[in-house]
Amino acid sequence: MKVSVKEQFLISPYLAFFVVHSMQIGVGVLGFQRYVAIYTEQDSWITVLVGGAAVHLVIWMMYKMLNKEQGDILSIHETTFGKWIGGIFTFFFMIYLMAMGITVLRTFIEVLQVWMFPLMKTWTFTLVYLIAVYYIIAGGFRSVVGVCFLGVVVPFYLIFTFLAPLEFANLRNLLPVFDHSIKEIALSFKTMTLSYLGFELLLVYYPFFKKPETSQKWFHYGHLFTVFLYLYLMLITLVYYTPDHLKRTIWATLAMWKIIRFPFVERFEYIGIASWAVVILPNVCLAFWAASRMAKRLFNVTQKKALIVVLVITVIVNPLFKERTEIDLLNSIVSQVGLYFIYGYIPLLFFLHYLMSKVRKKV
Repeated sequence: MKVSVKEQFLISPYLAFFVVHSMQIGVGVLGFQRYVAIYTEQDSWITVLVGGAAVHLVIWMMYKMLNKEQGDILSIHETTFGKWIGGIFTFFFMIYLMAMGITVLRTFIEVLQVWMFPLMKTWTFTLVYLIAVYYIIAGGFRSVVGVCFLGVVVPFYLIFTFLAPLEFANLRNLLPVFDHSIKEIALSFKTMTLSYLGFELLLVYYPFFKKPETSQKWFHYGHLFTVFLYLYLMLITLVYYTPDHLKRTIWATLAMWKIIRFPFVERFEYIGIASWAVVILPNVCLAFWAASRMAKRLFNVTQKKALIVVLVITVIVNPLFKERTEIDLLNSIVSQVGLYFIYGYIPLLFFLHYLMSKVRKKV
């Protein structure tokens, strides 16, 4: 079932590059290396490439379904399962989108509390940040995409700051190569899931592209750039840290910033963390926009009312996660659900949607 969007709300296909990349680069960049290296150590860069290639395949599957349906995930669900069962599956997807936004925001607040403001209350930052989020989303999808563009361009300078640790690099840390089993790489691959999550929101905003079929190449380019950045960071991390040191370092990316010194800045990581508030803004905005969009499509309410409900739930839920173990558990659950969704549910949906399309053609 085709979903029609008014011309004034549509965006150019090339902006798919910024939308997917801004959603995939988030708070996970600050500490993903430790979790990946637990299983594969010096071969962790292989996991980054394998995970990136797998996501390209899933993106291809999503575009195949969306191009045929010319709609969103609700349209695909209704075609495949019918209105009621399809609506139930879409509702669970909406909950997943909310959980993703909450996870990103709460994890970033933890970084602020550990590195900058130990006495800061969780609910105060949540409330202030969500006011900005509401203002952006209320402006429509084009405003959200504008934030995605800024979220890529404004903090781009930070890429060059990661060259500083190369002064202390030990290239022998990368040897021996291909020293881990397929099982270990598979376990490491699972931990990369949270870092690559976000591209599946294409299932919601696909109808907002002008000539959406032409956005596919830009979407793949955006994900490829994400893979490049994760590979770049992982290689620098591996040559800077010893394997044992890396396993003990929770925020490996932030710790590398600590060695940077300027005459006018003693703690560069403060600038890095402040810049990251801009980086995660597209994460939160896109996740909550997509959740409220699905609520609008499911329950026939205005998107602004649905958004207010989503934000109120976030303000209530965020302060409930207080300890590091609780936040880590939240990340693990969302990552696990995301893993099953993108590598289990989407391929299954692709197969079932293909079958239903064939059956309906014959009928």
